[in-house]
Amino acid sequence: MEKQIKLFLDFLENDKKLVNNTLQSYKRDIIQYQEYTQENNVNYLKVNSNSINKYFEYLESIGKKTSTISRNLASIRSFYQFLVRTKKIKKDPTVGIQSPKVEKKMPNILTSKEVELLLEQPKDVDLKGIRDKAMLEFAYATGMRVTEIISLDISDVNFKDNFVTCKAGHKKRIIPLGNLSMKALEEYVKSARPYLIKDESVKALFVNINGKRLTRQGFWKIVKYYKEQANISKDITPHILRHSFATHLLQNGADLKAIQTMLGHSDISSTQVYMQFQNENLKEVYKKAHPRA
Repeated sequence: MEKQIKLFLDFLENDKKLVNNTLQSYKRDIIQYQEYTQENNVNYLKVNSNSINKYFEYLESIGKKTSTISRNLASIRSFYQFLVRTKKIKKDPTVGIQSPKVEKKMPNILTSKEVELLLEQPKDVDLKGIRDKAMLEFAYATGMRVTEIISLDISDVNFKDNFVTCKAGHKKRIIPLGNLSMKALEEYVKSARPYLIKDESVKALFVNINGKRLTRQGFWKIVKYYKEQANISKDITPHILRHSFATHLLQNGADLKAIQTMLGHSDISSTQVYMQFQNENLKEVYKKAHPRA
């Protein structure tokens, strides 16, 4: 099974061009499934839908969330589809197995005032402050995922026409940049980045103080630091900035399809979760304005 898992992961990386985070997620799910089959003397090549369902019952029994089980099914289904494609098995045992319904939770968001307060924290008086201001403005202006932001090269930004090209896996999307974000980004590229990088061959847009490409952990620490500086009690992660970006656009009249494109959602149902906030906003307007509310 180890050999087939390696071939499967190579296929995902080289043929499907999955980003590293997604790849690691598949790997964790399949390795966990492998351990289960070994511990329970299950031949992974001869399982049927009942065997697969027993595995999901096991995951539920050890307290795994519905969303985790649903993701596991997707990973295992992809693995067996690969085995069918490579003629290791004749039939996919996951066919007909329904994914458990995952309740779409309302994402945490910041108010416009909280975002403003957060973005005011970095002071452009030193190299780090200039970089941090540009980075936070950029994250809120684009709604991009952390992995996407830290993967950007400086050549991905069009400074003339004010947009960034995001290349996620084999997909590509264009996201406009607002004036405040562009101003902070231009200041960073002109006054900070050249002094942070130690090697002219570095292509990364956002770099750490050692001149290397910024990491996820580094990005998260920066957001956490300024959250504390702003005395905001809410938990703030880079992903909450993404949620806030989408919600504020929707509340200010942006088209749902346009937001879907900017966020890079393949399915509009993923974007529709933000409608809950718009509806809440409408309720408030109604309560204040309607004489019989």
